[in-house]
Amino acid sequence: MNDPQPWVSPLSRIPLSLKPLIATQKKHYGDVLHPTRWWGRMPFLFWLVALFVGFLERRRARLTPVMRALLMTRVSQVCHCAFCVDANSLRLAQRCGAMDKVLEVATWQESVLFNEEERVALAYAEAVTATPPCVDDALKARMKHFFTDDTIAEMTALLAFQNLSARFNAALDIPAQGLCDRVQGGPRA
Repeated sequence: MNDPQPWVSPLSRIPLSLKPLIATQKKHYGDVLHPTRWWGRMPFLFWLVALFVGFLERRRARLTPVMRALLMTRVSQVCHCAFCVDANSLRLAQRCGAMDKVLEVATWQESVLFNEEERVALAYAEAVTATPPCVDDALKARMKHFFTDDTIAEMTALLAFQNLSARFNAALDIPAQGLCDRVQGGPRA
């Protein structure tokens, strides 16, 4: 099966105003990330998106780095975003130190690798990602058992961000970049 090709042309030259973001991407990933060539059509908005995710990924975030990567990977899978699955699987593998959890995210309900807190958060991620969102009373109660109101609000913001990113990239058929290929086993959608 052929991978779909982007139907909106990527920028060949990225605006100079995005130079600091490009430098960071090259430092961390060795290259400009694919979505930058589409988000670059709206430099101001791209800066706002970068600031948004930067806040959610800050050192003092309410969610652990592993939890953030886990949730972002699952939302990416649900939204069928090839680039996001690739990038977030890499992030999850790096934060876990192994590919085990990455390979089980899509089948988390049957996996023994996830603790109860992660299972509740993954169920919430799927409920928030549904269109329309479908967070029932039982799930709300389970969330309140594991997380504070502030943490739930921050988790919801993270999920909303990842939905924005994944839906933008998936709608434009932005391809995976091979980021997770660096880790043995690679991601599974």
